[in-house]
Amino acid sequence: MKHRNQNSDESFVAVRELRRRVKDGTFREILDDWKWIFSYSKRYKWAIIFYTVLGIVSTTLGLVSSLMAKFTLDIIIGHRTSRVWLLFGVMVGSTLFSLVFENLLGRISLKIGIRISNDIRAGIFSKIIDSDWSKLNEYQSGDIVNRFNNDTGTVGGNAVSWLPTILISLYRFVATFLVLAHYDLFIACFSLASAPVLLLLSRFVIRKQRYYGQRMREESSNLMGFEVETFYNLDTIKSFGVTGQYEKKLDRRLEDIKQVTLDYNKFTIKTNIFMTVAGTVVSMTIFGYCLYRLWFGTDFTFGTMTLFLQQSRALSGAFGKVVGIIPNFLNSSISAHRIRELVDLPKEPHLPESEAFAGKASDGFTVELSELSFGYTKEQPVVEHADLVARPGEIVALVGASGEGKTTMIRLLLALVRPGEGSAVLRAADGSELTLNADTRRLISYVPQGNTILSGTVEENLRMGKEDATEEEMRRALEIACAWDFVEKLPNGLQTSLGRRGKGLSEGQAQRISIARAVLRDAPILLLDEATSALDVATERRVLKNVMEHTPNKTCIVTTHRPSVLNLCTRVYQVTDRAVTELDPETSAKLAMDF
Repeated sequence: MKHRNQNSDESFVAVRELRRRVKDGTFREILDDWKWIFSYSKRYKWAIIFYTVLGIVSTTLGLVSSLMAKFTLDIIIGHRTSRVWLLFGVMVGSTLFSLVFENLLGRISLKIGIRISNDIRAGIFSKIIDSDWSKLNEYQSGDIVNRFNNDTGTVGGNAVSWLPTILISLYRFVATFLVLAHYDLFIACFSLASAPVLLLLSRFVIRKQRYYGQRMREESSNLMGFEVETFYNLDTIKSFGVTGQYEKKLDRRLEDIKQVTLDYNKFTIKTNIFMTVAGTVVSMTIFGYCLYRLWFGTDFTFGTMTLFLQQSRALSGAFGKVVGIIPNFLNSSISAHRIRELVDLPKEPHLPESEAFAGKASDGFTVELSELSFGYTKEQPVVEHADLVARPGEIVALVGASGEGKTTMIRLLLALVRPGEGSAVLRAADGSELTLNADTRRLISYVPQGNTILSGTVEENLRMGKEDATEEEMRRALEIACAWDFVEKLPNGLQTSLGRRGKGLSEGQAQRISIARAVLRDAPILLLDEATSALDVATERRVLKNVMEHTPNKTCIVTTHRPSVLNLCTRVYQVTDRAVTELDPETSAKLAMDF
């Protein structure tokens, strides 16, 4: 009863919300969301039709079983035993059929729901990873995970069941009402007496429902974001010795969720008490009416009374089921809208000529930025009128204090962000140019800051650079990165399993495997973002010399604070005060000495 009353309360709120949406014109958004949902579910239309037919058959058999139970009771009480076995057989048979159909229905619904959820996940995953980097980063990673998992699950489940549920529930409601009306129209009508109570709750209830629903969503996303961030940075948290602080932060977030949940539960209890009292009054009235008819009526039997008591509750439940469709309708549209916000993010630019341009990689590419200006917001430019040139066979360095824009320059080269003014192009040996875009990343090997080793074997990490690499190619890449000397001594060599973020390796070893992965990719452009910071000077110089000697025509751009790198560079650019300035050789040498 409690669960049913809670659903009724939600149904009332959903009805009022639906009316509000119609009035303020936002109902169109709900329809658009459901059109998007049906774009996934329509491919399963025959299964959904079959699902609906099974539901109607199951409902019919359930009513037949109730009628047979009524006739069986009447026969037994009236000592008319000649047909009791037939009726008993029909009742048991219809009950078993109903049971089989209901479980088959649930199985089909689950299978189709999983398929649709997986289709949605696969579809939105490819769209999310192709979304504009800056726009996607406006969402917390925990919120994205929440939408990707929970919201797609909601949509996947309801995309299959919503339309069949409407038809099956309406059929159950009408069929049950007609069965009751056949025996007593008053009982049939009075069984719905509790239905209007569902619509008598105040505007205060609606406001509370919206408030608690919004709070729960926000707290859930905040908690998930906190968890993702904490576990990703667990090594840093441990190294600072602040695990206790994070435990306290988690306690506070859990306390917030607990408080919202308890407040909502208290509110629900009050509502349920009211609904339970109302439902009990209706049930007791029907029970008293049946006793009156049974005591004084000549055409009213105990079997009929049992049927009335059973089916009156079923009729009320069927009505609640019909009304209860609306919350699912709204919840699915909300989840679909949250997913669509990610799916509809602007996509990264792709230039069709990129594939043909990549065929000119054998002679290397020149990277050229000209009069480039960029800011994450218009009010706060990061770089202005920047010029940079890096040619094949050169090592070009970007230096500057932290926060001045070196990482932003790397993002511009990777086309994760795009310049507001100026140009960022690749130039081939024949003089042709191509604007940097998402497709030019295939021409770049990138080694970011920090530890980027993933869980898995050394080989699996290397194959991120080249999926079909041979063992010989992997060994050569490791030798160039000065990593083979320790990899071959690992317990299982290339097959040695590494933990999350290279657990089991030193920072210097992890960096060398990351560099080997980039070398194995064998792209004409190599970006190293503080990628040798954990190496000693001798190893660092040997790695960079190996890269340039063994991979001719490679254009190498590094961000660094190490003098040993600057001494190897063809040119050095200083990033400071929104300007990118090429330093003359004398200044570069002095800068290297000052480090």
